[in-house]
Amino acid sequence: MYTTPVDSSVVIRPAKRSDLRAAARLAARLVHLHHEFDPLRFFLPDDVEAGYLWWFGKELEREEVVLMVAEQGGSVVGYCYGRLEERDWNQLLDASGAIHDIWVEEHARRSGVATRLLEAALAALEARGAPRVVLHTAAGNEAAQRLFERLGFRRTMIEMTREAGGGSSR
Repeated sequence: MYTTPVDSSVVIRPAKRSDLRAAARLAARLVHLHHEFDPLRFFLPDDVEAGYLWWFGKELEREEVVLMVAEQGGSVVGYCYGRLEERDWNQLLDASGAIHDIWVEEHARRSGVATRLLEAALAALEARGAPRVVLHTAAGNEAAQRLFERLGFRRTMIEMTREAGGGSSR
């Protein structure tokens, strides 16, 4: 079985208001990565960092939101954002927890940070009553998919995108 070395100098904790700028900076990197995977599917706002700063500031106040950070040497090197979601008839998905984002800085990867962030977010969602947790991952993000599968996620849906006119410029 694959095991990830654990960096004990990293602290995983709930985000504070003072962490939001750093989390927004990391979220912007995640958005850029998704846009690079497929610029037709993933839009790229003009000031994505400011958008996430606003969004996280609003979300942090909500009881159903889980926003965790990984801190190393006084700097935020990763974050994980999730929340409880209501029943969604469009997706035939009962009430659940959802992981919406996870990102770890390149220099902190392969040391167990993402695993610990995700485990902390899952525990927090379960403590809030989530009977299951779902997430989406970009088709090209194989490293993330391996992480999710190692932590017990299974593939349940495949999103497919078609551009207007039936073509694909990929």
